[in-house]
Amino acid sequence: MVTGDLIQDESTDAYANFHRQLGTLDLPVYCIPGNHDVRPLMREALSAPPFHYCDSVEAGGWLIAGLDSCVGGEAGGHIEAADLTRLESITTGTQANHVMVCLHHPPVPMGSAWLDTVGLDNGPEFIASMASSGTVRIAIFGHVHQAYDAEHSGIAIIGTPSTCRQFAQHSVAFAVDDNPPAYRRFNLYADGRFEHELIWVDEESDV
Repeated sequence: MVTGDLIQDESTDAYANFHRQLGTLDLPVYCIPGNHDVRPLMREALSAPPFHYCDSVEAGGWLIAGLDSCVGGEAGGHIEAADLTRLESITTGTQANHVMVCLHHPPVPMGSAWLDTVGLDNGPEFIASMASSGTVRIAIFGHVHQAYDAEHSGIAIIGTPSTCRQFAQHSVAFAVDDNPPAYRRFNLYADGRFEHELIWVDEESDV
């Protein structure tokens, strides 16, 4: 699952390069857009297997659903009513007992003055909707280039640092720190339990 900002130069070549790099993994790749992505170009490049654009998948008693939280031309995010309704329909219609929702923008404040101006502006509505379903266990996001892990309304809200540079936590203005790239690995169990591991990638890492 790639939670957005796949490119930054707004070009078809950038998506073609992403396609070449991840297409060699022999794994399904589920992608959602970030504020740096160009949705029409991304959709065109990444809608055929093994790539999936804003799609969902059921496996092992879980539904994993991708959600578009982007607003054209804006760094901050918003979930449109139609997208929220579609997600509610998916979560109530699935045979899976447990749900993970993936989006780009954080639905909760990060405690960083500048980042909290570009988060999900209807985060409370999103969390309330997911909590009312009774099946959403996890919501994961990117965007903030730092780790986050807390429970809100019974849902684990988890942010993963960037595969590029990281933003300094609790900063008033834009600032980066010295942490390396990172990703997160999840284990999801049929009984609703889950485990996750944050993996920092340095020159000696075996990824």
